[in-house]
Formats: sequence, structure tokens, C-alpha cells
Amino acid sequence: MKTTPRLALAAFAVSTAVTIAAAPTFAQSEDAPYTVVETGRSYARLQEAVDAIGDARGTIRFGSARFADCAVQTQGDVAYVAAVPGQAVLDGVACEGKGALVLRGRAARIDGLTFANIRVSDKNGSGVRLEHGSLSVSQSWFRDSEQGILTGDDPQGVVKIDKSTFTRLGTCEGSGCAHSIYIGNYGALTVTNSRFEQGTGGHYVKTRAARVAILNCSFDDSHGRATNYMIDLSDGATGRIADNWFVQGRDKENYSAFIAIAAEHQNHTSGGLVIENNDARFAPGIERRSAFVADWSGDAVKLGQNALGAGLTRYEKR
Repeated sequence: MKTTPRLALAAFAVSTAVTIAAAPTFAQSEDAPYTVVETGRSYARLQEAVDAIGDARGTIRFGSARFADCAVQTQGDVAYVAAVPGQAVLDGVACEGKGALVLRGRAARIDGLTFANIRVSDKNGSGVRLEHGSLSVSQSWFRDSEQGILTGDDPQGVVKIDKSTFTRLGTCEGSGCAHSIYIGNYGALTVTNSRFEQGTGGHYVKTRAARVAILNCSFDDSHGRATNYMIDLSDGATGRIADNWFVQGRDKENYSAFIAIAAEHQNHTSGGLVIENNDARFAPGIERRSAFVADWSGDAVKLGQNALGAGLTRYEKR
């Protein structure tokens, strides 16, 4: 199994295409590509809208279209919001050879956007590349890319993901593996009410955050290809993993565990980590043995009641 970290892409159907004009601004219109809500000014390029907000706090409203576009946020607190959730798609273009949105300002919020077909030369293309600051994501879809959300390290930062879907993401074709989500050494990660499905390599959630809350999510690996763990707490973590649904598929690079704790390092304590009220099993027709939780930490993990299918061992100390 490859474990080298890769700075790692709510299903909606979108069919509208758009050709972005070269003119710098538009009159205020529901059909304008990008509108800064606070000023009413609209822009042809996403980068122009981001630059117009600058070091302030502002909201960019996306029209309903498919955009071959990307942007880099270096300052400020910016919200990226679809006028109609699911009908604004950032498709196939990465800035700085990294991702559709490259974020290193104070904070960012993403609501209702779709990120699709992001690929770069180092096999590390992401819908969102977060390098600094906090991030909140809701009602968004990350699909058919090398990674969904990929972050650097910011121990003071927080990542929150809610009501979002991650489909056909991940690869181990490069120097290391890419994942549906890779969160670096952040202060906290929260993932709620979200779906992970049809992974194409790596882990579904790989995180080095000190605190985690992964709640009421579904991990459907039944049609995954060459995938690894559902949840990998690479450096250990405290927090809660609860009320999730896990199905492990047949085509695995590593099927030895569903949840891994401190498999690479023990940089954070896992004492008091709670794992409870989850449902985990193999897809129909699969007969094998695996651990629901594999723990390298040696800490006092609190493993509560979980509904486990045939062939699953509740806990293994490794």
C-alpha cells in the first residue's frame, strides 16, 4: 500500500455549457458569469472577481453554467456561491498546476458548486487546493478528478464539509497516492451528512488534523477501484466518528481495515477518540476478513456499539 501524502476533489446533473467572453465586466444580470454580491459588479473571469474583493470580505455569485476557469485567492474572506446549487461547474482547468480554486487567504466558503475533471501533470489535480486559512464547504459535488479537497498545514485552521458528495476521485499513479479528501495538519476537520463513492485510488478521507468529527456520512466503496481505507487518521486524532454507513467493495489495494488510526505517525493523541453507532459491512458476494478499526496509536480509543457484517473484526491493535 502506498501511503505517501499528496497535497489532495451532493450529486447534481449539469448540462449547460458556456464560452467565457473576454470583456472585463458585465451589467448586473442573473446570467452574468461571476457577480460580487456586495457591489453588484459582474466579471467575465473568476480571478477578476476574486481580485475585486481583495483583502476584504465578499461573496461571488456564480451563474448557472459550465466554466473552463479557475482562480487563486491570496487574501481576504471569500464566499463562492452558486446562484442555483449544482448548476455552476468549474470544469477541467487548474490554476498554478494545483486546482480549480487555490486558497491561501484568511478564509473561504463554498456553497453549491461542482468541481469536475481536474487533472494536472503530477497527478495531484484538485477541485480545491487549500494552502492556508479556514474552509467551509456545503452542497457541493467533487467528481472525476485526481483529488477532491487537498490541503497543506495550518494548525490554527478549521475545515468543515457538509451535505457534499465525492465521486470517482483518487489515484496512486503518481509518486504517492491522491485521495477523495486529504487534510493536512489542521486544527480540526468536520465532515457531516456527506457521501463518498466509487473511489479510484487512495483513501476516501485521509487527515492529519488533530481533531475530527465524521458524522452521518456514507462511504460506498462497492464500485471502487484500487482503493484503500475509508478513513485514515494518519497522525492520530481525537474526536468522534459516528452514525456513518460503510460498504467495502471487491477491488481494493488494501482491504485490511475500514478505519486506520495513527498508521504513519503519532503526532496527535488518539486518547478519547469515540467510534460508535456506525454500520459497516462488505458488498454483497464478498467473503473476506478485515478490521473495522486498526489502531497503531496505543491510546485509549473508545469503541462503542457498531453494527458489523460477517468477516469484520471489531478492533485490531497493530
